[in-house]
Amino acid sequence: MTEPIAVLALRRKRDQISGVIAEYERKIKDAQADLAHVVASLRLFELTGDPSEFPSYIDLNRLLRRGETTRICIAALEAEGPLDTRELTQRVMRAKGLNETDKVLAQSIALRIVQTLRMKARRGGKLDGSVRRKGVCVWQIRGSGAA
Repeated sequence: MTEPIAVLALRRKRDQISGVIAEYERKIKDAQADLAHVVASLRLFELTGDPSEFPSYIDLNRLLRRGETTRICIAALEAEGPLDTRELTQRVMRAKGLNETDKVLAQSIALRIVQTLRMKARRGGKLDGSVRRKGVCVWQIRGSGAA
């Protein structure tokens, strides 16, 4: 038995409308990508230079000078005694005037701290990071009190 012409016409119209919708969805995705690029460009031109407004994916090599992380951490350890990596991260972010609530930036700086302090300890420095507290290294200057 053959299908009525009305059913065939409706199926053809359905397919045509589906094609048009798919094309509009592709155009919407392209427009959204273009909008994201324009917003990112505007953000770059509207920066005032305040360190707290930099995006969290900023290059830490430009934000923290060579040896600056180590100097800030050692100064904090000498002043306050043993501190874990999270506490040192807060001290570095505070010293640089960065947003302390930015978790992505804090994680990046924490990784930098662990890397630099471990290298300093390996080179025969006066640092010790062998103690752990809740899965985080507790850093102290050798010869000072235990954590």
